[in-house]
Amino acid sequence: MSVHTRRGACRACGTPFDAPFLQLGPMPLANNLPRSEEELAGQGRYPLDVCVCRTCTLVQTPDVIDPQVLFAHYVYLTGMSETMRAHNRAYAAHVVALVRAGAGDLVVDIASNDGSLLLEVQAHGVRTLGVEPAANVAEIARGRGVETVTRFFDEAAGADLRTSVGPARVVLANNVLAHVDDPVGFLRGASRMIAPDGLVIVEAPYVGEMLDRLEYDTIYHEHLSYFSIAALARLAEEAGLSLVRVDHVAIHGGSLRAHFGARATWPAHGADVVAGIAAERARGLADPARYRRFAADVTANRAALQALVGALRAAGRTLAGYGAPAKATTLLNYCGLGADAITFTVDRNPLKVGAFVPGVGVPILPVDALVERRPDVALIFPWNLAAEIARQQAPYRATGGQFYLPLPMPRPFDDDQAGRPA
Repeated sequence: MSVHTRRGACRACGTPFDAPFLQLGPMPLANNLPRSEEELAGQGRYPLDVCVCRTCTLVQTPDVIDPQVLFAHYVYLTGMSETMRAHNRAYAAHVVALVRAGAGDLVVDIASNDGSLLLEVQAHGVRTLGVEPAANVAEIARGRGVETVTRFFDEAAGADLRTSVGPARVVLANNVLAHVDDPVGFLRGASRMIAPDGLVIVEAPYVGEMLDRLEYDTIYHEHLSYFSIAALARLAEEAGLSLVRVDHVAIHGGSLRAHFGARATWPAHGADVVAGIAAERARGLADPARYRRFAADVTANRAALQALVGALRAAGRTLAGYGAPAKATTLLNYCGLGADAITFTVDRNPLKVGAFVPGVGVPILPVDALVERRPDVALIFPWNLAAEIARQQAPYRATGGQFYLPLPMPRPFDDDQAGRPA
């Protein structure tokens, strides 16, 4: 495929798109970090629009970037934060206890990244397999003792892996269903891998939280879909599955943990799923007006953040950032904030240090630079990790440095209200 294509219809049910409710403008690819001024100048930009399907309510971007461009080499590592490590420990314990997994069982993780979650599963004595398309990240996982297959996952991959490794007790897919242009085929592939009473467990950020908390910076080209319970139930039906159970978890600013099972074993969606769909309708998640209000709030946030940065600079205060997540690319490009305003940002991930934030050219430095250079204000871009970052950066704050959060409206970080759920 070409680098960029544009859909005209819903990737879940095929209904033609209505006009986008949000247009963030031409955007660079959020995790394709340029390593030089020349690479920065040569980066492509692609439309970043968001639509909601009037039939199945799936929120999605019509613009699709070739996954080889996005994921064949990747810079995000799941094991870098304390918050994610704690989440993975609890998640692994949940999975093992739920299905009573033992040494003879197999747990597969699709888009397994650096193997952090599967290491926690292995700690319970359960056999694991990772499937990871980014060769550089898969190599890290193998070096940590996690057997990992390097390939993209789809329906055919599910059939191949079932033949080669046998049925899985659980197939995990965390923060990956949103990345695929064919989510129905993806779920069918996952369902091919499980035993008759096995489960496919998917974690994905919840569109209800995105709307309520104004998390528009989580919109970038890697994220093709933004899920509600209703949309997940429709995907399950299209894939021949039932949505057995949905849990709300705090990670990534509020996510859904969806448990899918074969329809032959679970002939209907779970009772809590049905109740959750009704609750979503009551709060307006199927109402186009709710999405128009979200778009207006996004515009208001941009004006407020620009005003804050302008006022701080007029007062002679220096600004930097903490973190270089994909969220920073969307936020800074949409708000028009470049290296003249945000002089640098810092990150703990060695794969990012030495690069630039795409589009705006903010240099990414090691974390030590925060104390060494002592900017007056640092915007926390990974706001979902704000409490952890504030604890780790006590020396910066002790010198008078002040953290700010950009969303839902820019404000100083408050220790008593640690920003956002993880």
